[in-house]
Amino acid sequence: MPDQPGPIILEGVYFDGRSSRDQPATLTVDAQTASLRMAASAGLGLPGTLPFEQSWPARTLGVEAPIPGVRRAITFPGAGRFETRDDAGVSAWERATGRNRALSGVRALESRWWAALAALGVSLAALALFVVYGIPAVARQAALATPRSVLATFDRETIGVLENGDYFGPSKLSAARQQQLKAEFRKVAAWAGGGYPYRLLLRDGEAGGANELGANAFALPGGTVVMTDQLVALAKSDRELMGVLAHETGHVTNRHGLAGVYQALGLTLATTVITGDLISAGTFAAAVPAALLSGGYSRAAETQADEASGRYMLRTYGTTRPLQTMLARLEKDDAKDSETSTKKSGPSIVDLLSTHPGTPDRIAHLKRIEAEGKPVPKR
Repeated sequence: MPDQPGPIILEGVYFDGRSSRDQPATLTVDAQTASLRMAASAGLGLPGTLPFEQSWPARTLGVEAPIPGVRRAITFPGAGRFETRDDAGVSAWERATGRNRALSGVRALESRWWAALAALGVSLAALALFVVYGIPAVARQAALATPRSVLATFDRETIGVLENGDYFGPSKLSAARQQQLKAEFRKVAAWAGGGYPYRLLLRDGEAGGANELGANAFALPGGTVVMTDQLVALAKSDRELMGVLAHETGHVTNRHGLAGVYQALGLTLATTVITGDLISAGTFAAAVPAALLSGGYSRAAETQADEASGRYMLRTYGTTRPLQTMLARLEKDDAKDSETSTKKSGPSIVDLLSTHPGTPDRIAHLKRIEAEGKPVPKR
């Protein structure tokens, strides 16, 4: 039960609610009543003004929440308002009458440095958790909700940027070889499913530009998969290449690339494209290559894409060994390039493969998939 102390006398000013003029006043409060008194010199008590003294039941008065540096305010029935700097007196009255108990608890915590420090720590921890787990989770959901029409825009704009940015040139493979690889890829795409308009673009990754890709393959959100002549040359069999391409379709069906772009560029972009704003999406798509260059995929995304490729290879070839071999060769080739090349100073799209987390772990994972003989899910 609230305490029942004697009357509390508060000195302050009164506003009648009709003008901004304040009047020196005294408010006496206890658990039952509140009495407002103003000096005669205040000019009140004249005809048409408030009486010199007036009382109200205490329960009819309101007490506004305290704000640091601001006078405490007590409101009366109608438009009257009393303001005082006697925060201690108002707080004592609140405690005595049981008012604003929750706010009083908050103020008590705010007045203790350790509580403020603990609150700051909790806030920083919550922010860190949101950045580490919350934003990626929101980005994944936003990627899944993005309309297919927007994905096509991303692909078109991104390919335009790459073609104009010295990343690659026209493929030097023969027309027959290109048709052969595209025919094999159509089998992979048919297995991957998901209703994406898959297409394989073959490009020269060493066309002499400043941002050349070298041996590489990567997928864009809408189902466009790019593979360079140099990756084709590096492979010892088409099975190895199809293992890589099946891996890339895993990124498409799980929308890893789009989630990575959202995570890198922020949720503003996600909001734009989810609402189907194709014009803005086209503008943002110009930034997609940069996001891909600096991002790569997470370990979880790579594992998921490897599982997709592993299932395809087990179903088609009965083994995941071709992709294991290709991954090992890519890592060896990349290590050799790193030792001999001095012309690249910034990130490049080759990082999409070179930054794949833990090649030995990925190879071990593919071996486990094969050893366990994971059943092929119905698609």
